[in-house]
Amino acid sequence: MGNCDHQYVRRGAGLILRSFLAACAATAGLLGPALAAECSENAVTLRGDWGQARFSVEIADDSAERAKGLMFRESMSTAAGMLFVYDRPQPMSFWMRNTLIPLDLLFIDSRGVVQHIHENAVPLDETPIYGGENLLSVLEINGGLAKRIGITKGTELRHPAFAQGNPAWPC
Repeated sequence: MGNCDHQYVRRGAGLILRSFLAACAATAGLLGPALAAECSENAVTLRGDWGQARFSVEIADDSAERAKGLMFRESMSTAAGMLFVYDRPQPMSFWMRNTLIPLDLLFIDSRGVVQHIHENAVPLDETPIYGGENLLSVLEINGGLAKRIGITKGTELRHPAFAQGNPAWPC
């Protein structure tokens, strides 16, 4: 995706990333009509009192993919992220070893509900970032984006990874 301008629109108590310019909206699908799209392995949709947002995601669902994560990347599209998915709920802790860009880490339970957000994780920092107990997944997005959009604890995610856990927002 190329460089696209963003438009922020107030909705409720927070700001939401409304859409890219028309040319970008069709490919990015961050917000707007693309939200009506069906669940897909390569996209996650979030909703809360603040509105909705959609990210294209890479899935890290085995030990090798989870170990590499977003290491060594110098940038990531605003409408992109990485969804780490585990086989069963468990305590989770992440670090930023060899990660060059600041990230927001959204720690998610088996129902697809955000339980904790760590904002602006510091690149290359090896200090463990504890997300909590009983977590199934972590969504990594660009640092500062969760706050700008208005994503909070309790935000619900829609993705097939949560189908087995009595999802809060089913596909």
